[in-house]
Amino acid sequence: MSRDIDPAQIDVVCCDMCDPYLNGIGKHLAEAEVVFDRFHVMNLLNKALEAVRRNEQRENRILKKSRFLWLKNPKNLTGNQEARLETLKCLDLRTARAYQIKPARARFWEIRNPLKAIAYLKHWFFWATHCRLEPVIRAARTIKRYWKGVINFLDARVTNGTVEGLNSKIKTAMKRADGFKQVVYLRTIVYLVAGRLTFSYPQ
Repeated sequence: MSRDIDPAQIDVVCCDMCDPYLNGIGKHLAEAEVVFDRFHVMNLLNKALEAVRRNEQRENRILKKSRFLWLKNPKNLTGNQEARLETLKCLDLRTARAYQIKPARARFWEIRNPLKAIAYLKHWFFWATHCRLEPVIRAARTIKRYWKGVINFLDARVTNGTVEGLNSKIKTAMKRADGFKQVVYLRTIVYLVAGRLTFSYPQ
């Protein structure tokens, strides 16, 4: 038997910067504080960085086949990938300038003092909007538009990491099965891969 949840009990909602989500939250969870997930904030900058690289690649072939060097977590680069990325970063490239702005933005989440974090983010915003790289400027202005939900992280310290991990497991299971023809089968596999079920077997 299910029980209804009182919306007033929900203090924080973590989501991406999607207006339909925000409209629904405003309508049904008006008292909840909205926090924008850090992955989705950083994804804005990844898309901006890739747009800069793609445009510059048309005139500079040295950027050919370098997409994942700029987007991949530096901790996951191989030795050869890291060496090539360091070489590219030393060149006078617009892509290299855009790349510097991305990890600088990520450092916001590491600052524990809220006042220092907000001051840092304002400084970053000024830098990003004066970099003369249009895709980066657009991304920074989008972050500014959703400013309150970004800085709400400083109090709530929540992310969508767990949910994204479950989604990844479900998508992998669906891909291996080449899809499901009926919803009941999809529901079953979701419980199996993500439901933390325990089974007892006859001895």
